[in-house]
Amino acid sequence: MSTPLHGTAPRRTDGESPAPHWRWCDHRRGEPAEPLVGEWLASEWSLAPESIPLQRDARGRPRLGDGLRHRDVSWSHSGEGLLMAWGEGVDLGVDLEQARPRPRALELAERFFHTAEHDWLRGLPEPERNEAFLRLWCAKEAVVKAHGRGIAFGLDRFGLGDLDGGLGMLHADDALGGPWSVHEWAPQPGYRAAIAWRRR
Repeated sequence: MSTPLHGTAPRRTDGESPAPHWRWCDHRRGEPAEPLVGEWLASEWSLAPESIPLQRDARGRPRLGDGLRHRDVSWSHSGEGLLMAWGEGVDLGVDLEQARPRPRALELAERFFHTAEHDWLRGLPEPERNEAFLRLWCAKEAVVKAHGRGIAFGLDRFGLGDLDGGLGMLHADDALGGPWSVHEWAPQPGYRAAIAWRRR
């Protein structure tokens, strides 16, 4: 069975907010992603691509302007793939990472992650640790993108862990807001992806 190229993230925290929609597409390295994002959003919303008001705020975060401010959009590219997502009435972020060995995973987790995440990784054998680190990194990136500050917010200011068969928020600085929903999966072989969102 082939891997789906689009879908809707399952609801996790808040049953009232519509779950974000996502799409994977092939993406050649070095090519700009925004035209593809605009075309996808236009097809999702039955609009002309040139009418999609994609903007960036002072921190470089993508925003929708004009009459679409009630929606949010995010995208990420890695390797030969592009992951795009949009949601209504939420702040959302996505991250896509190509799987590869990360021999310094534990060192990076000790330096940048929440202590509970580092402790969890330290207790795993090496093959599982690499996969768990990638899952955490991807989900944490998605959260800080949705929050709006990016990595500058501090990846150690919140902690994710196993929750209902996936990663969920276990510890969080009050400044992060929330509650947060996180959906993580493998959109294509050799890739990990995550979407994080919260109600506005």
